[in-house]
Amino acid sequence: MRVTIDHDRCEGHGLCTQAAPAIFSFDDDGELANAFADADVPDDLAPAAREAADVCPVAALLNEE
Repeated sequence: MRVTIDHDRCEGHGLCTQAAPAIFSFDDDGELANAFADADVPDDLAPAAREAADVCPVAALLNEE
């Protein structure tokens, strides 16, 4: 599974960072960062990635199975 962030949609609510802190965090500039931007999300973190996408109020995350 791959996770992508639509930075144009992201409003920085941070719910994804709470649902999947091993995947999402904010960088020093306040932009959402994806620890697996150039790689597949490990299978054990896939449920958290799905939850993060589900809780995003602006649908800024896309999980590609």
